[in-house]
Amino acid sequence: MVGSPTPTTQLKYTSKSTCLRTAISTICFKEISKYQIPFEASVPSFLFCLNLEQNPLKFKGMKVTVVSRSGREVIKGGLELSDSWLICKRLFISELEHQTQFCFHNHFRMSTLTAKKFYPARQRLTLPLPPGSKERPTVLNYKKNLKEYHDGNSDSLTILFKDLGPQVSYRILFFFEYLGPLVLYPLFYYFPVYQFLGYKGEHIKHPVQTYSLYYWCFHYFKRIMETFFVHRFSHATSPLSNVFRNCAYYWTFGSYIAYYVNHPLYTPVSDLQMKIGFGFGLVCQLANFYCHILLRSLRRPDGNGGYQIPSGFLFNIVTCANYTTEIYQWLGFNIATQTVAGYIFLVVAASIMTNWALAKHRRLKKLFDGKDGRPKYPRRWVILPPVL
Repeated sequence: MVGSPTPTTQLKYTSKSTCLRTAISTICFKEISKYQIPFEASVPSFLFCLNLEQNPLKFKGMKVTVVSRSGREVIKGGLELSDSWLICKRLFISELEHQTQFCFHNHFRMSTLTAKKFYPARQRLTLPLPPGSKERPTVLNYKKNLKEYHDGNSDSLTILFKDLGPQVSYRILFFFEYLGPLVLYPLFYYFPVYQFLGYKGEHIKHPVQTYSLYYWCFHYFKRIMETFFVHRFSHATSPLSNVFRNCAYYWTFGSYIAYYVNHPLYTPVSDLQMKIGFGFGLVCQLANFYCHILLRSLRRPDGNGGYQIPSGFLFNIVTCANYTTEIYQWLGFNIATQTVAGYIFLVVAASIMTNWALAKHRRLKKLFDGKDGRPKYPRRWVILPPVL
């Protein structure tokens, strides 16, 4: 499409890095050579550029300065990047931009910051904000060209680098935080835990305690299955520290509730109240599962897809119907079991999810404002009809 029908293509390597050689030869060469464009791999900067001497269009390059939040240069002297790939943007925009970002990440990992493993998921690249600004920084999107992030009056660009720390996938995070309650709760039901805590009397199990066990285990088993087979995550990873924080939250509350619901001195509610509570809660659990199925359809398998207006089922009247059903299913559990520990958990969980829902509702209303051809976000409850 550009150049002669059978141009001579040559790769020049100045590094012995097997990883980099593989990146350039198997990715860059494969994608670029199919368009019969002669190119040259500039390995010292760990970035490739196209040699378009046969093309009449010319562009000057860009100098990228990468600094930490303290202002220290992460890459000494910055990076001199050729922007000649802009000519080919119409041909294979996503491939070239992805490769540019791919090689950019490898620069951090293999050349400059050798003391740590700065794999791409640990990196957060943003544009610096003016002093005193309270706006959120713009996070660089690997799908965009760097030229899109400056005003065009300069051939230089400053990028702020932040190490996000060790990362884990969201599936691992959710699995461990849900595994704790699923394992800990049955211990209080099946094993003589209370004897070790000083209670020597007879332990009579009431039907509500047995049904509570079934309800509890079904809930967290459902959550784990949804994590692996239903949910699609917009972010690939989460900080490792969140594993300890979330596990502390779920495991502590799981043990706290299990201790009182399964206690030998527990006083059960009436059969009618138990049936109403578990019946209502079970309906909400099934509704919650269906809400997650609907949310799954809003994202592509890779987790992308951008923000969309959720619709269908309860989403037609509530912005965060998944949180609504989550809160109401715990309300059903507490109606059936009637413990202070359970209601404390309900209040804390509802408060957390309400904050998430309010933030999401504001974000959707801002994105879908009905201007410039964008749809207008419909009037809906946020999370707790008819209260909020």
